[in-house]
Amino acid sequence: MMRTALKVRHPHIEVRKGFCGGSPVIARTKFPVRSVVNYVLCQGMMPEELAAEFRHLTLAQIHDALSYYYDNQEDIDQDIAANTEDNVRSQLGR
Repeated sequence: MMRTALKVRHPHIEVRKGFCGGSPVIARTKFPVRSVVNYVLCQGMMPEELAAEFRHLTLAQIHDALSYYYDNQEDIDQDIAANTEDNVRSQLGR
């Protein structure tokens, strides 16, 4: 039996043209999903530690950002690659 992908709603994530370069961010903040991925999945920070470090974020927002990443992994991985320091510097001509 073939499974069809469901469109999952992520209430804590928003994407707005002209805001933070169109990257997905935690709603009502400028905190990109890619940063949550970096801190938690790349650096090994626990979601609770991230919430303690960035007190304006809730655990629900952080977990939703991770869920959004897994539902949109290819797009977020491209966003991460496009926003590496070397890539940003080369786009600025430095």
